[in-house]
Amino acid sequence: MTSHPLRIGFIGLGIMGTPMAGHLIKAGHQLFVYTHGKMPAEIAASSATQCLNARGVAERADIIITMVPDTPDVADVLFAEQGVAMGLSPGKIVVDMSSISPVETKDFARRIEALGCEYLDAPVSGGDVGARNATLSIMVGGKPEVFERVRPVFEVLGKNITLVGGHGDGQTCKVANQIVVALTIHAVAEGLLFAARAGADPAKVRQALMGGLATSRILEVHGERMIQRRFDPGFRIALHQKDLNLALNAAKSLGLALPATATAQQLFSACVAHGGAGWDHSALVRALEQLNHFEIGGQPG
Repeated sequence: MTSHPLRIGFIGLGIMGTPMAGHLIKAGHQLFVYTHGKMPAEIAASSATQCLNARGVAERADIIITMVPDTPDVADVLFAEQGVAMGLSPGKIVVDMSSISPVETKDFARRIEALGCEYLDAPVSGGDVGARNATLSIMVGGKPEVFERVRPVFEVLGKNITLVGGHGDGQTCKVANQIVVALTIHAVAEGLLFAARAGADPAKVRQALMGGLATSRILEVHGERMIQRRFDPGFRIALHQKDLNLALNAAKSLGLALPATATAQQLFSACVAHGGAGWDHSALVRALEQLNHFEIGGQPG
């Protein structure tokens, strides 16, 4: 039980948002919740107060967290007719923990601040496992003094909490994170596919690689998924595609070439073409398997 319970709003109770809200409830905070879909059973059975819309959350809470899929969803939650902005009063703090456009984020922050409130962009990395275990990495953009006020909330949800810079810089950091994650998934997939096709046991190869310079959290978690053929999300390919679109669109505007990012995006697109928009992003390996007419776990020719 926290010694200083806060009135926290939480909007968006999906794969990530549900366990995050659960941690805040267990920490003793008073939660006001709203989600577009069905209310998760564990939240419905908790002490959280269910609200009819985002406006109702903002009216009751002092800190309002949004955790929704994409930029248009955040815009709708914040600025629709029954959105957060309609329920705000001066001094409240809006914290967007979604992964969205850094450019749009700066505009959202400006509009919220014009209402006498504060704004932080605080996207996360660590996936559903990190959300469940409260070990998320949280990348924050905004004013240092506002960051310090919200830090106790972040500390309930994650372990690596960094104020990256001003508004939008948290989202820029998350886009960079998603580039690295996608390319590492691609690297792990090619390495394990090569090993399996050459006749080695991919599970033993993964075990050996875990002890050397090639080790990574992706090799540990997603390498195991590839070998065990567990592609339930997790983090859906469609969402990772959205993040890489942010990267590639921003790169174009900056005059940057990101060739490996573009290749990873094409492999995700191949998965989507085979009905895989809802697969976990570790299933990128399936696109490579299709190209090579060989699956990890298959018999070498």
